[in-house]
Amino acid sequence: MGSTILLSGATGLVGGSVRQSLEASGHTVRALTRRPERLSPSATFEPTGWDGIETPAAAVAGTNGVIHLSGEPIFGGLATAQRKQRIHTSRIDSTRHLVDAIGATAEHERPAVLVCASAVGIYGDRGEERLPESAEPGTGFLADLCVQWEREACRAESLGVRVVSLRFGVVLSRDGGALSALGPLFRLGLGGRLAAGTQWFPWIHLDDATGLTIRALEEPHWSGAFNAVAPNACRNAEFTKELAGVVRRPAWFRVPGFALKAALGALSGELLGSRRVIPERAQSESFAYVYPQLGSALAAELAR
Repeated sequence: MGSTILLSGATGLVGGSVRQSLEASGHTVRALTRRPERLSPSATFEPTGWDGIETPAAAVAGTNGVIHLSGEPIFGGLATAQRKQRIHTSRIDSTRHLVDAIGATAEHERPAVLVCASAVGIYGDRGEERLPESAEPGTGFLADLCVQWEREACRAESLGVRVVSLRFGVVLSRDGGALSALGPLFRLGLGGRLAAGTQWFPWIHLDDATGLTIRALEEPHWSGAFNAVAPNACRNAEFTKELAGVVRRPAWFRVPGFALKAALGALSGELLGSRRVIPERAQSESFAYVYPQLGSALAAELAR
C-alpha cells in the first residue's frame, strides 16, 4: 500500500514530475498549493491550501514523508531588494515554518523523512576546483542562501526526521527552466556562450532529478547533502556547442558579462561563476543515471 507524501512545488518543473512518479508508484500526494481550487483532487492527489510560507499543521499530520521543492525563481529579473527578500522568504522562511509544523505534529503522526531542495549555488564561484558534497560552502548571495536553507531543513533531525538536501544543478527539460527559454533562441541561431564560456556548468536531466528525489525519499540510509547533478560536468562553451548541434544551428554569439550584469544586477555573478560539481554520493550509491551524457540529455528534449 502506498504512502502519503506531502509535496510543495507540485506544479513546478521538478515537483510536477515528482508528483507523477509518486502517483504512478501508488503513493498519495498531498500537495501544498496557493490555489487548491484550480487542482482537481483524486484518490491519489490531495490539493491543500497554503500561503507559500506557513505550512498548516494539519497538512503534515499522518504523512509518511515530505518533499519541499517550492521557491521564488532565482533568475527572474533584476536583483532588487524586494526580489532578494522574496527569494529568501520563499526558501528560508518556508522551510523554517515547515519544520516547525513537523515539530507541532504528534510524534506518531510525523513524517519519517524530509527531502528539501537546495542548489549548487552553495559552492559559489570556485574555478577549476572539484566540488563533491564534502567541499566547503563558497561566498555570495546564493551560497549564503543555501547554507541557511539547509540549516533550516536540518533542524528536523532533532525531531527524529531523516533529512536529505538535494543540491540541484540546472535542470534540463523542454517543459520549463533554462532549456525551455534557450531552445527557441538557439533554433533561431541566436544562442551563444556566456562571457568566456570556460566556466563549469552543472546540469541534470529532469528524469534524473526526479529519480534522485524519489530515491532520497525511499532510501532509509540516505541523509545529508547530495549533489543533484549529472556525473559528466561540462563547461558553458561545451553546453553551447552541444545545444547548437542538437538543434542544427550555429551559435556564433557571445553574451558579454556586462550584458548579464545589466539584466541581472548583483545576481549576474551566479551565472558567470564556475562550479565543477561532482555527484560523489549519488555515484557511491550506484544511482543509475538515465542521461549521464549531455548530448543524449539535450537530444531527448530538443531533437525532432
